[in-house]
Formats: sequence, structure tokens, C-alpha cells
Amino acid sequence: MAALPRGTVTFLFTDVEASTRLVREKKEAYSDLLAEHRRALREAFARHRGVEVDTQGDSFFVAFARASDAVAAAEDGQRALSDGPVRVRMGLHTGEPAVTDEGYVGMDVHRAARIAAAGHGGQILMSQSTRELSGRTDVRDLGEHRLKDLPGPERIYQLGDQQFAPLRTIFATNLPVPLTRFVGRHRELAETSALLLRDDVRLVTMTGPGGSGKTRLALEIAGTLAESYEHGVWWVPLTAVSEPEDVMPALARVLGGGSATEAIGSRRLLVLLDNFEQVIGAAPDIAALLASCPRVDVLVTSRERLSVQGEHVYLVLPLARQDARELFLDRARSASPSFEPGKRLDELCARLDDLPLAIELAAARTPLLNVTQLLERLGTRLDLLRAGRDAEARHQTLRTTIEWSYELLSPGERRLLAALSVFRVTWTLETAELVAEATLEELESLVEKSLVRRLESGRFTMLETILEFAAEHLEPRERDRILVRLVKDELTLFADANLSEESLGPPQMDFAHAERANLDVALAWAARPDYAQTGIRLLLLTEMYWITNDPVVARERMDALFAQAGERIEPALRARVHRFRAATFDMSTSERSRDNHSEREYIRAVEAFREANEEDQIAPMMARIANAAVFQGDVERAVQLATDSLGVARQRKNRGDEAFALSVLAKAAFAQGDLVRGAQLAHESAELLRQAGQIWLSGVTLLGTSERLITAGHLEEAVFDLGAGLETLAAVSDRVNIPYAFAAGAALAVLKQDILRAGVLWGALEATAEREPRSSTREAMQEYAPYIEPIRGAEFDRGRARGRDLSLEEAVEYALASHNE
Repeated sequence: MAALPRGTVTFLFTDVEASTRLVREKKEAYSDLLAEHRRALREAFARHRGVEVDTQGDSFFVAFARASDAVAAAEDGQRALSDGPVRVRMGLHTGEPAVTDEGYVGMDVHRAARIAAAGHGGQILMSQSTRELSGRTDVRDLGEHRLKDLPGPERIYQLGDQQFAPLRTIFATNLPVPLTRFVGRHRELAETSALLLRDDVRLVTMTGPGGSGKTRLALEIAGTLAESYEHGVWWVPLTAVSEPEDVMPALARVLGGGSATEAIGSRRLLVLLDNFEQVIGAAPDIAALLASCPRVDVLVTSRERLSVQGEHVYLVLPLARQDARELFLDRARSASPSFEPGKRLDELCARLDDLPLAIELAAARTPLLNVTQLLERLGTRLDLLRAGRDAEARHQTLRTTIEWSYELLSPGERRLLAALSVFRVTWTLETAELVAEATLEELESLVEKSLVRRLESGRFTMLETILEFAAEHLEPRERDRILVRLVKDELTLFADANLSEESLGPPQMDFAHAERANLDVALAWAARPDYAQTGIRLLLLTEMYWITNDPVVARERMDALFAQAGERIEPALRARVHRFRAATFDMSTSERSRDNHSEREYIRAVEAFREANEEDQIAPMMARIANAAVFQGDVERAVQLATDSLGVARQRKNRGDEAFALSVLAKAAFAQGDLVRGAQLAHESAELLRQAGQIWLSGVTLLGTSERLITAGHLEEAVFDLGAGLETLAAVSDRVNIPYAFAAGAALAVLKQDILRAGVLWGALEATAEREPRSSTREAMQEYAPYIEPIRGAEFDRGRARGRDLSLEEAVEYALASHNE
């Protein structure tokens, strides 16, 4: 073999598409076809100075000193095979790999292989680095894609303009992008993946002690299997869930709301339930879910098995010694690039029982301590804690590692570590200071000792195992005192954030998303008689977040608080509870269409407002009752109620209430077939809402108006309303209504005979449904499918492929650009 190119190298990977089918179809002739394929490609590679690094079966791995040579070789190779039955996919990537005695090593090799695996027969794909260095301009930008096993997205280009199916990359998943390299576990990864892919296995529980790396391995397995599940793989972290009855709602939230069973239905997907041991009482719910949804598989990480029928248990053992060494070196050199392990690293790994968390905690000390010093500090404590203990050894070893770090803390730092255990997922510095009574110096010390981590966002987080350890050191009475402060702090935070409809925007919604887990903790703890009314006030402060993101869960939270408040709740607060519940029904389209829930709640709100002597609230509630009446088909009653409400609003000069009443009258006019008057009233309402600062409702009004105009065939008028409505809804991060705007935009494009644009918007809608599978998104797709089905074809599919590659933000930008043309 010729000398391997060094420095900047371009890798070319090739693979025969559907080789198994070819073997079956061609039988004995396949060997001749394979030989001819090899000859043609080798000649092409040789002409352009390629060095064959490896050949396995029907695949090539070739290295080139110049990117332009690699691209030309791939092009010649495809040209030589173009008339034959063998179809080859090719992928290229340029990097600066390390060269060892055994060949190339490093992420560049894996990246090139994954790019090739994403393609189709006859297709040449390349990374951005290859495209730039090759100087080729005859390429198509296929956008950014997540590739299996690789951190972060990769921008991929295709040589030429030939049409192919969408790339085989990860779309339908919420798996987090790993921040560190996955080390070892090759056998476990293969065995567990194979187990999940068996037809007779639908539930796999990965057990093992805390810190054994169950979560990291499970995420790697889920990422590896992403392409095997038509509707994706979904990660449900349960660290923020403390009660078994909250597991299914947590799963449903990830899948888009409603019930978990409804969200999954007959879809083929994998669910990863992470850290299940704290909610083991929910095990029967998992068994019931599997019985109700025949095409879902479940992967669980837990310190104990679920003990339900059909469960397959896989024990996650400590790392193999070589993997433990590699993990320590990787993490130590991240903390201290010049670190050298010395001769006692194997001894240190053995003392740590090769457990990933213990190794990572020790490696974090290497900027201050070498391996010998680490051994000196670990040894006595390990031996002491093993002696006379009844618990399982590996668990004690992990506890020893954490206790070792814990013993290094001052009394104030220990108190703070325990106090921080009340938070879930992340928290801010200000919240730590107010709720956990942290000092800046103590918190900084915990970060330096790797017990607390500061994220790029500026928020803080803690490893789940360390959080559990810290929680054990928090006395129940002290925990309750801290949670009282947490509830008060959340009240202050969300009052300052001002999530009112008049000020709703991206900063407020970003804050609400980041604080959601702590908000859940506060609301769950407040669901007790003495604090329920405080919890209700907190939930009411965050109403717009819930309405635009998770109305079903919002109603569940309110019901729990309301039940605890009982008869003691004051009438004014009770009125707002009923109004809140009614609003959640208004935003739950499927429930609204089935029954008259919202009207009943608004009527109860009216009764409570009267009891509280808040007569000024009655007229607005009557307008909302009128809105419910429109959806029930009782248009005459709706017109009467809305007209009365309009008169009161104008008398009081309340533009917001006036605008809402007008929007109801617009809906009534549309229902009566008076398109002109309906549009006139809707536009008048939207303008008044904007003047009143209620931009969200103005966006909802304009979106609804555009949908009616599209149905009636008034396309030019619909263009403006749809664009203005979407722009407003995107500005306030309304994840419930934005998918409807995509669907309506696709229908509008169909009617305007712009098939490519219809495909892009429909593809974006499909991608949104996979990333955030909400019931409202599914309903939008069902409602507008009749527009789409007749125009499916090559042009539509080309646009659809493009749309599926867009993020939500990119899709909104595309839709708005198309409406502004």
C-alpha cells in the first residue's frame, strides 16, 4: 500500500446500495458484478492519486491529498458505474486526521463514513470543508443534518443537481447533543441495540448503580437506532418527576400533549424513559402503554427493574479497563491538556471500580492532583467505607467518590449542596442566592469541585446522582422551608417576567421554557391545603405560557391545586380559576369540538365574579361564552351575547374587550356565509387588539381569518392575513398555532399552483410534527390533507425534502418570506 497522505486529507467512503437484494436477484452473477464494480472504482481512484486505505466487502475507504482529486475520483467512479445494476453511494470529508501505525484515527474518519451512509445509490455527498477546498460550485446545499454518533449538525452538499430521496439522517428526535465523546461500551451498545430490534422485545430496562453510565449509554443506543423507527426516538428525562402518576403526563408533554396513549397511537417509535427508579410505582403504567400502543418500544434506565410482564433486563456493568483508561485520559486532558497519566492509572481505575462517574470526578481533579496524589486521597476513604457495609459494593464505591468530594467541602458548602437539590434541571445564580441562600463564593467553589456545572446559558445544573446524594443530606423541614422560598421566588420571577398578553414576546417565553422544571416543582409542592391558593396565583401568572405551549398540562395542574384549595378559595380567585380552565379548553381543539367544556367553565366564572362583586368582568366573559356558542353552531345566540358585550366594552372604552367581541361577531358572520362582513370585522378586531397591546390574540384572529379566506378561494386577501398572523404568532412563540399557519400556507400555495412552495411548507409541517408531536399539529395535517394529496409528485417531493430539513425558525422565515414576495 502507498504511503498514507498526511496533513489535510480528504476521505472518500463508498458502499453498494441494497447489496443484499442484489445478491438475491443476481445469485451467482453477483460476484462478477462486485468484481467489475471494484475494478472500475479502483481505476477511477488511481487516476486521481487516491490511496486505498481499506476495503471490506463491497465498501471502499480511500484517502486523497487534495480535495479536488477526491471529488473528481468520485465523479469518475459514478460515471463508470452509471450503466450497470450496481448503485453506489459516496461520501467525502476533509480534515486533519492523526496517522498511527494502524492507519487513520479521529472523528474525521467517522464523519466521512456517516456522510456516505446518509446517501443513496448514485449520489455523491460531501462536507462543507470538502466543498470549499475542492472549489466545486456545481453542488446542491442539502442543509444541516444530524448524523448518527456525531455531536452537532453537519452541513452536507450533493455534487450535481440529480434528484434523490431525503438523506438518511436523524430527524424525529429530541435526543440531546452529547457535550463529551462517547467512550467504549461497544459490546453493550451492540447487544442492547440488537435486543431492542427483536420482534419479541418491546421493553428493555437497563439497570445498574448510580454513576455506571446508564443514561449516556442509553442515549447512544437511542441515537444509533434512530433510523430504525419511522416516527423517531424520544427522550423523557424523569429527574424533574417525583410522583409515579406524573410519568405519563411527562411522556405526553414530550410527545406534544394530551394523553401519552393518544400521542403515540399506532406510530412506530422508541421512547427512552431516563432515571425511572424514583417513580418505580409507575411500572404498571408502562405495561399498560405497551398493551395500548402496539408499535412503540420502550427503553428504561433505572437502578431497579420494573418487574412487569415482557420486560428484558440488561445490567450495565463497569467499564472495561481499557475503556476506563481512555475515559479518564479524555476527561483529564479536557481539564488539563498537558496531563500525563504516569504508571499508576490502572491502579486508580481499579480503586474507582471503573465506574464512569467516579472516573470523571477524579479526572476533574487533575489540574491540581496527579494520579499518585489522587490514589493517596482516595485509598483510605474507599477502604473505610467498604468495611462492614451491607450494601452492594459498586454502589458504595460511587458513594465513596461523592462523599470524598463532599468531605472536602466547608460546612457552608455542604449546606448549599443539599439546598440546591430542590432545583430540577437548571437554575439561575439569583434563584440560588434567594432560595438556597447561596453565596457567590460557595457556589463558585461547588462549580470548581465539579459538583455543580455552569452552562453556556449562564444557568447552573447538577449531575443527577450528585443531586440525589445532596438531597439525602437535606432535612425534610429544611426542604419545606426552601420550597416555601422557591414558590415565593417563582411568583416574583414570573411577575417580573410579565407573561401577560400585552407584553408577551421571545424573552419572556425563553425564560418560561428555561424555568419550566422549577415551576413544576413549585406547583407540585404547592398542591396542599395551606399553599394551594398561592400555587393557583403562580399558575395564573404563567397563563400565557401554558396556553401557547401546553394547555392540557396547565389544566391538570390547576385541577390539582383547585382540589386542595377546597371551599377556602376566595370567589375572585375561583372566578379566575374557571376562566383559566375555560381558556385551556379553547386551545385544546379536539376537546372543544367534542363537548361544551369551555362554556360551562365561563358560566362558572361569571357566577364567581358576581359573587366577588367584580361586575366589570361579566361582559368579557359573555363574549367568551359567545365564542364557544359559535363553535357549537348556535350562531344566533353567539351574535346576541357578543353584541351585548360589545356595547358594554364601548361604553367603558375598553379596546381589548371591544376587539374580542368583534372577533366573535366576525366568526359568526363567517359561519353565516357573509365573507365580506366577517373579514371586515376581523380586521377591525385585529387592529384594535394591536392598539391594546394584545398582539397574540391579533395573530390568532388574522390566522383564523386567512383560513376562512383560503376556504372561500379569496387568495390574495388571505396572503396578507396569513403572513401577518404567522409573524405575530412566531414573535410570541405560539407552538400551538404556528403549525396551522404552515398547513394553511401549503394549501394557499396549492391554490396558487406553486407546488414547490406547498411541498416546502408541508415538509416543514411534517418536521414540526416529528420534533414536537402535538395534537393540534396532527389536526392541522388532517384538516389540510385534502389540498395536498392531489398534487403529490416529483416537484412537491423536492420541496417537501427541503422543508423537512428546516428548523422551526427557518420554516417560519421561509413562510414569511414567501408571503412578503
